[in-house]
Amino acid sequence: MSRDYANRAPRGKGRGGRKGGAAPRRMPWVALTVVLALLLGFGYFLWTIKGSADREEPTAEARAETKTSKPKKDPNALPPKPQEEWTYLQELENKQVEVDVPAQDTLRATGPYQMQCGSFREESQAEKMKAVIAFQGMEAQIRKSQGSNGAWYKVVIGPYERKRDAERARHKLQAIGMNTCQIWLWQ
Repeated sequence: MSRDYANRAPRGKGRGGRKGGAAPRRMPWVALTVVLALLLGFGYFLWTIKGSADREEPTAEARAETKTSKPKKDPNALPPKPQEEWTYLQELENKQVEVDVPAQDTLRATGPYQMQCGSFREESQAEKMKAVIAFQGMEAQIRKSQGSNGAWYKVVIGPYERKRDAERARHKLQAIGMNTCQIWLWQ
């Protein structure tokens, strides 16, 4: 079904052109009134500001008073240099700072790491998360833990020898939208 828009008559009008007959008559007196009002407004504006240019010049005495009361400043002159006051240097000259540095073993936790990605009340939810992790090429375990408020099913990945390996795995899971994984020491 195709339509011919080229030979179609405009809406609201028949093929004969205008319905009304004579063209509407324009009124030049409206435009003339607007132009006349603008010219009168501009003339009034000019008349009101005419007096502002004819103000009296200050007398020679008034000019002399202003010159003597204000010393002439050099616009390129810099302000005076501030005095430096450093008091903490004298206070700290004979002071010592003692720092307790822990042993190297306590600075960095060593041992295998694990990554826990979820803890659920129902085992079916833990199994679903384990399946999502398996699709990323990682093997997850589900650990059941008994607490004071019932059983929990934890989804755990690991062990990882270095924390950097665990971080790499967590970034891989974050890429698919799983942002709940936490890295801890293996327990």
